Order: sequence, then structure tokens, then C-alpha cells
Amino acid sequence: MSKNEQAAASRGTMKAAVVTGAGQMQVDQVAIPEPKVGEILIRLEGTGVCASNLGPWSGPDWMQFPTEPGGLGHEGWGVVEALGADVTGFAVGDRVAALSQHAYAAYDTVPAEMAVHLPDSLSGQPFPGEPLGCAMNIFRRAEIEAGQTVAIIGIGFLGALLTQLASKAGARVIAISRRPFSLEFAKAMGAAEVIPMEDHWAIIEQVKQLTDGRFCDRAIEAVGKQWPLDLAGELTMERGRLIVAGYHQDGPRQVNMQMWNWRGLDVINAHERDPAIYMRGMREAVDAVVSGRLDPTPLYTHTYPLEELGTALNATRDRPEGFLKALVVPR
Repeated sequence: MSKNEQAAASRGTMKAAVVTGAGQMQVDQVAIPEPKVGEILIRLEGTGVCASNLGPWSGPDWMQFPTEPGGLGHEGWGVVEALGADVTGFAVGDRVAALSQHAYAAYDTVPAEMAVHLPDSLSGQPFPGEPLGCAMNIFRRAEIEAGQTVAIIGIGFLGALLTQLASKAGARVIAISRRPFSLEFAKAMGAAEVIPMEDHWAIIEQVKQLTDGRFCDRAIEAVGKQWPLDLAGELTMERGRLIVAGYHQDGPRQVNMQMWNWRGLDVINAHERDPAIYMRGMREAVDAVVSGRLDPTPLYTHTYPLEELGTALNATRDRPEGFLKALVVPR
């Protein structure tokens, strides 16, 4: 047995969720991983449940089951338990958020550069770093300034965070969402106006009236469906900026290129893929929460034990009354 295998064996076993098929999961006991060179081992306090998991959870043809233990989870936070060789900047006992890939478990390993420190002022607070960092990156790409009018279409977790960031930056936010509950949350996050997402043309007319016919400096689409994308284009003013923040992973989209061209829109796909930019966003999220620019705590509406990951995924899909964001905890 190698030294790494001996160390892993000495650490014992942990709980890890395994997705075994479409809409099916179980919790297995597996060996606690040993951090490799440049990695840290994190004892997870919890992880967020991401809507991007819903595609694999539905069992598409391209998905392979069972998943690796803890697989699909990537919004984890917790405490550094051990350091691999050549790790600097972290110590055992540090509290961190990480961009890992097996966070539906009690422990996970991650390259040290994929983790950020959580200061003592955030002690005890959940911190799913990846979606918080995503919100900061979208906000950066949107270039929102005081005095602008910003339409945010879709008030889920991401839309609510962006509403808070935009309103605290001095922008006038018009929040548009299908659920009355979400619109109430948007008001609490600082939205100046809220509009039920019911009738396409009625929404356009209402926004036109609210903006004296100018429409919006920025329109952020945060749903990931065709209709909200169409609507976002209609609500963006001439030379305005349309920001695609919704997760569009279910096939092609069509756009009204004539209208986009006529208005001279800047269209931003705000999904980042560069790990360094992900981590910059996570560090900015830490600073924003510490400073009070961002308060995600009210948005963590549902918490489940690891054994109920399936229920958490179903709630993320079905959006029951009062639901915005699910967290899963291993204990």
C-alpha cells in the first residue's frame, strides 16, 4: 500500500451521494480522499444545489450513471482538514469556499487555487461560493451604474442577487418574474418596480410607460428560456446592453436579429468559463458580503440533509411556493 493509500485509509470513510439513474440517488460510504500535490482536503459544511444539475438528474442520453461519489456538487464550503504537498496560503482549520466537483459529500479535495478564504466575520454563515461569484461576474459584465434603469427577468436566486447588487449601485430595478413570492423578494432586495411575468406585450407596454418610452439601459435575462430572452431584447433601449445570465443548455435559440440590429444592442453572454475569472468573482463575493453590499442569507430558503439530495433537486426543478435556493448539508 502506498503512503497516500495508507493516509486515506487512516482517515476512514465518509458519506457521498451517488446519482444512480434518472431521478434516482443513494448515499454510499466511501473512502475520504487524500489531497494530492497542490490540493487541500475540505471537511464540507454544505453545498448549494445548482440548476445546472437538473439536466443530468433528468437522465439524458449523454449522461453516464452512476456518477462519481459526490459528483455534480460544485458549490461547497467548509473547513480545511489537510494539505497536500506544496500547498501555501492555507492552513488546517481555515474556513473556505471552493469550486470543486464532488461536493455532494462530507469531504472533497480541490486544487488550492480553486478555494477562497472565508473571514471570521462570516463564521457560521453558508457560503456557496460558485453562484455568489457568478452573480458578481455577471454584475461586472453588465456595467451597471447609478441612474440607469435595469430590467431583471427571472427572480430566482441569481436574479435576486443581481437585484440587490444593482439597486445598491444606485440603479432603478424593474423586476419581472412569474411567481408572486419572487416579486415580493425582489421588492425586499431593492427593486423599484415589479411586474408579473404573464403577458408579453403587456409587460413591454408597462416598461415603456415606466421609462417614458426609452426602455432600459440594461436588461438581464436570468431564466434560461426562449420567451424571457425575447422579452429581454424588447426591453433594452437603443444602444443598451442585453445580458444573458440564464442557463441555456437545452438547445438552440432564435433571436429577433432585425430588432437587435436596429437598436444597436450590445449583447453579453455573461457565463464565464475561465477558472481565474470564476475565482475573482468568488473573492469579490466574499468582499461584497462582508461589506454589506450583498446579503444572500434570506435567499437560502430550503436546507436538506445529504440523504435528501433527490428531494432538493426536485424542489430546484419544481420551484414550490417559497423556494429560491436549496442547500445540502452532509450531517
